[in-house]
Amino acid sequence: MASNNAFLLLFSCVLAISPSPPSVQGRPATFLQDFRITWSDSHIKQIDGGRAIQLILDRNSGCGFASKSKYLFGRVSMKIKLIAGDSAGTVTAFYMNSDTNTVRDELDFEFLGNRTGQPYTVQTNIYAHGKGDREQRVNLWFDPAADFHTYSILWNHHHIVFYVDEVPIRVYKNNEAESVPYPTLQPMGVYSTLWEADNWATRGGLEKIDWSKAPFLAYYKDFDIEGCVVPGPVSCASNPRNWWEGTAYQALSAMEARRYRWVRLNHMIYDYCTDKPRYPVPPPECLAGI
Repeated sequence: MASNNAFLLLFSCVLAISPSPPSVQGRPATFLQDFRITWSDSHIKQIDGGRAIQLILDRNSGCGFASKSKYLFGRVSMKIKLIAGDSAGTVTAFYMNSDTNTVRDELDFEFLGNRTGQPYTVQTNIYAHGKGDREQRVNLWFDPAADFHTYSILWNHHHIVFYVDEVPIRVYKNNEAESVPYPTLQPMGVYSTLWEADNWATRGGLEKIDWSKAPFLAYYKDFDIEGCVVPGPVSCASNPRNWWEGTAYQALSAMEARRYRWVRLNHMIYDYCTDKPRYPVPPPECLAGI
């Protein structure tokens, strides 16, 4: 673990953000400026004047919230402190969704609860043009319940990148030219939920939720959405001057590529691309690289 930490320290950086055009959503100051509660408002509590929130799961209910607007391209980011202790059977999700049923586009972070002392697993999934089943799982290399960590999704015309503390853990390239589906037309909202899923979440459902440990608590802060609001100016999504479309964001940098390979070599525990019983012939996007 010491060498892993040294690696991350050596290549740590801060993502530089250029000013956004007027049609681009900026950073909200509080939860209620940009989000609404969608499920069980009694289980979401505002903290620090709305700059942070607490999500609660107990025997009565889980909870959820969603952005008030939808966005077409950009970056979404939140700092999350996950459920501490025995969280087996719980799922904390942070995702984007077009809310269009059978032809939905969706970009998922799902944090799968664990038994005390076991690593937390983050599952990512991508739905494009209604097709999903693109799961990858990574064991986090730190304790995500001990403090806040930043989880981000970058979505532009070139690729989708999932980041954990600015470390890329997943890349999905735009290969529409090769007939690989890629979300380019449907705006997506930003969502988060906390719920019980002990039929599959921890060790494939072998580990069940222990309700004696309830309530289960997750915390969010620093809500950051930068993207083209829909409805809004039609030209925004195709504007090459949007910072997330800039040259620096069209592919991983050399440093990001090293981090990405480090994660996949040391912490990836499942990749649908290498699941031969499920996909005897790898899906075409699996051959695209980064």
